[in-house]
Amino acid sequence: MMKAMGLTDDNINAPFVGIASTHNEVTPCNAGIEPLVEQVKRGVFAAEGTPFVFGTITVSDAISMGHIGMRGSLVSREVIADSIETVVFAERFDGLVAVAGCDKSLPGAMMAIARLNVPSVFIYGGSILPGNLNGKTIQIQDVFEAVGKHQSGEINDNELYQIESRACPGPGSCGGCSLLTLCLL
Repeated sequence: MMKAMGLTDDNINAPFVGIASTHNEVTPCNAGIEPLVEQVKRGVFAAEGTPFVFGTITVSDAISMGHIGMRGSLVSREVIADSIETVVFAERFDGLVAVAGCDKSLPGAMMAIARLNVPSVFIYGGSILPGNLNGKTIQIQDVFEAVGKHQSGEINDNELYQIESRACPGPGSCGGCSLLTLCLL
């Protein structure tokens, strides 16, 4: 089966390193980590290992918040941990590098690392850059506050729209829960 994957005898005889990736196009938290995963893959090759990239799920609280979908958020952390642990165990990897970037994928990956008895490294996918509105730096927390201000009548529909449209200019984790999780780790 390994030859079918294009591996050479040298690859097959090298340490197998799983690279767990939460990259997806569902959440901005994980949308930008694919380049990091590719760098990890090159690094494993450079260290004379054989990398195996595999994916797992991810759910964004920021997107599932405020509706019934939030019921799946905490469960997703367990699914992430279980899926990483299952692949590493079943494929008998010699090591693991987990790359994640959201407040459920971070602890999910770390839970898997804690339960596995293999050398492991965790790499944070990176923070989202702040946005700019009328010369003022804004971020996702400003959106949360703006929703409250909108509901209380302090700002109008257009002001809320402008904040929502500019607070998150690209991929990365928000400065809320995922960074707190990293501090605790």
